[in-house]
Amino acid sequence: MAASVAMLVARGDADGGIVIDGAGIGSAIAANKVRGIRAVMATNETIARYSREHNGANVVTLGATLVSVDEAKAIVTTWLTTPMKEPRYIRRLAKIRELEDRG
Repeated sequence: MAASVAMLVARGDADGGIVIDGAGIGSAIAANKVRGIRAVMATNETIARYSREHNGANVVTLGATLVSVDEAKAIVTTWLTTPMKEPRYIRRLAKIRELEDRG
């Protein structure tokens, strides 16, 4: 499922993706194998916010065994509403893309 979501995002069919599994770890690893995907496993709102602001994450994964329904809603809301805005973070994203091109 994580790969399918990641491919939709990578193709531009979706602006971002959300995947929920047991822990969120495996889905993040799988999604990150798709070129152009920056997936993060978020266990709280701070990680969700930083993943967007600092790293332009375009897929978030959640672990159903690690967060409650209310926590998941808060994490997703934060992730969806946080923009990447600072130039230094945008430059960092360009460096990440360079790594993909070399890899």
